Amino acid sequence: MALIKVGMADLNSCKAPNALTTLGLGSCIGIVLYDPKTKVSGLAHIMLPDSTQIKNNKNVAKFADTAVEKLINDMEKLGANKRRLVSKIAGGAQMFSFGSTNDLMRIGERNAIASRKKLKELGIPLLAEDCGKNYGRTIEFNSETGILQIKTIGKDLKYI
Repeated sequence: MALIKVGMADLNSCKAPNALTTLGLGSCIGIVLYDPKTKVSGLAHIMLPDSTQIKNNKNVAKFADTAVEKLINDMEKLGANKRRLVSKIAGGAQMFSFGSTNDLMRIGERNAIASRKKLKELGIPLLAEDCGKNYGRTIEFNSETGILQIKTIGKDLKYI
């Protein structure tokens, strides 16, 4: 089994027995897509909710609205069927506390909302999520079992 690392504003896909991991999800969201029949999985580490709000938006993996589409295309090349895809998400933390309720500062929450919205728009069921709070997460998705492991410093391992 190979453990494939996905960087920030990056995405990748693989087939079982391989696994996908991304480190240090703070306000970013890790979006996992999975075809349970072919055991093809994909992971995007998105940083921002919406590519249309940013001038320099060439990197599709950086945004919730464009990363999911690219991930689906990549996964279909490995044998996944879009109609069978399910998803899990993690991250979207509020890493710093701000005195204001300024929307721009609530990037983690906005990333989570945008990720859920895009998955719903594409008809991909969201099976589980671990979002919000004020701590970072490292995630690892097992393509064989469909289990997403979440590691957080000072907390027990979580499996969704």
